[in-house]
Amino acid sequence: MGIIGSLLRAAFLRWVGYLTLWAALIGLDPLDLVVGGLAAAVATWASLRLLPPGVHPVRPAALPGLVLRFLGQSVSAGIDVARRVFSPSMPLQPGFLQYRTNYRRGPARNAFASITSLLPGTLAVGDDEEGLLYHCLDLDQPVAAELASEEADVSRALPRAAR
Repeated sequence: MGIIGSLLRAAFLRWVGYLTLWAALIGLDPLDLVVGGLAAAVATWASLRLLPPGVHPVRPAALPGLVLRFLGQSVSAGIDVARRVFSPSMPLQPGFLQYRTNYRRGPARNAFASITSLLPGTLAVGDDEEGLLYHCLDLDQPVAAELASEEADVSRALPRAAR
C-alpha cells in the first residue's frame, strides 16, 4: 500500500472512530449524524496533522489489556487517594523521583507519562533528556519498581524506541 493509500486508510479509520464516539455520546438522529460527520472530519484532519499515520507504531492486539489495566489502575488510584484523605494519620514521605525511561521524548513518552500518572500516589510533572520527573506521595513505596513494571506492560502496546 502506497503513502496515499495508507493516509486514506488512516483517515477513514479515524473518521469512523470519531463518528462512532459522536453517535455514542449524542445519538443516531440523522441531523445529529450529519453534524457528527462534519465534526469527525475536522477531528480527523487535526489528528492527521498532529499524529501522522505510521509514525508511532501501536500494537492493536495489546491495547485491550492496556485499557483494562488502565481502568483498574484508575479505580485503584482513586481508592488509594481516598484512603489517604480519610486517614490523615497515614505516614507519607512526599517528594520527587527521577525515572529514566526507555521512551524517547515525544508522543509515546507522553502516553507513558499519562498512564503512569494513574499509579496510586504518582504524577508525572517533568520531562527532560534524563527521563520523567514524578511527584510521589510516598517515596517509601517501591515507585521506581512500579514504573518499570508499568513500562514493560505499556511497551507491549506502544513499542519503545531506543534512546
